[in-house]
Amino acid sequence: MNKTNTVAFIDLKTQLETIRPNIDGAIKKVLDHGHFIMGPEVVEFEKDLSAFTHMPHVISCSNGTDAITIALMALDVGPGDAVFVPSFTFISTAEVVALRGATPVFVDIDLRTYTMCPISLERSIHHAKKLGLNLKGIISVDLFGQPSDHDKINELAKAHKLWTIVDGAQSFGATYKGKSTFAYGLIGTTSFFPAKPLGGYGDGGAIFTQDSELADAMKSIRLHGQGKVRYETSRLGLTGRIDTLQAAILIEKLKIFAHEMKLRNKVAAHYSAALKDVATVPFVPEHGGSVWAQYTLRITNRDHVRDHLNQQGIPAVVYYPHPLHTQAPYREFPRDPEGLKVTDHCAKEVISLPMHPYLTEDVQNRIIEGVRGAV
Repeated sequence: MNKTNTVAFIDLKTQLETIRPNIDGAIKKVLDHGHFIMGPEVVEFEKDLSAFTHMPHVISCSNGTDAITIALMALDVGPGDAVFVPSFTFISTAEVVALRGATPVFVDIDLRTYTMCPISLERSIHHAKKLGLNLKGIISVDLFGQPSDHDKINELAKAHKLWTIVDGAQSFGATYKGKSTFAYGLIGTTSFFPAKPLGGYGDGGAIFTQDSELADAMKSIRLHGQGKVRYETSRLGLTGRIDTLQAAILIEKLKIFAHEMKLRNKVAAHYSAALKDVATVPFVPEHGGSVWAQYTLRITNRDHVRDHLNQQGIPAVVYYPHPLHTQAPYREFPRDPEGLKVTDHCAKEVISLPMHPYLTEDVQNRIIEGVRGAV
């Protein structure tokens, strides 16, 4: 394999070349004014995020994991509490629940969207009640940039007096019935890790809510539980700030994000049209809009296809080969009493292709030909 002919799985270099003068200018501005912690760009970035998502309260923070942690702290989640999470996701979703001393209860996923299955969620809720747990809330995950079935999840939440957190670490920009998916949770969270659709050049995250009291609590938690004045502590907190430099960089990236979303959708449409006869291509519900954090196929001979593509310099990645309920720290936690059959099945078949706004048509065709040849 010729390394110079290797396809980029996520191409941050081309993006940087497109906006380099703006990025350099933003960094210089921060270096010149010297307010590296909670500088003016942090406030500006939060305002920009609010305008983009139409969410009234935005709290920027250090990363996507801390975003959920801060949310759980504000909601007073602790020992004896049950929080329902999918098993088919990145570790952070369940990790933060367990670190609070609470019990993650694993829920199966929908076969088409890979997001939380409402039918499995209902079974899991009844199971957790029988176990004597204090039912607290639901964390749905908009996986791969796809929106969950938020209406059905919220119907169950309302029926059982649970709150919902929308874990949008992979789905900033995704929509459900014309609105940001964050609007469908009491709290929404996201990540600005470099590989995300809106990614910085380091760690970063944000929290979204329509509840002003929760917003105030989370702002306090983000800064060591600070009260109304400096060095006054009103609650337990942590160090959860985003750096001013990252905020400045993300301000510039957000300016081109809507255009990049269109390009991502164009790539996804090309992939699907060319591969639908040889693999199970992603399903986007009529009421949903994906931001395509990943373009994920299901193929029965997945490992052969991955090896074949990698040999041709085409990176293909498996998210996630080991669901959370199968991993050592989480094996003893409760789950849907009928099992997580869809999760286990998908873990053996999913494979993600290169996805970013700067994939040329020639490169897309090369990837398509590689998949078709392998299948």
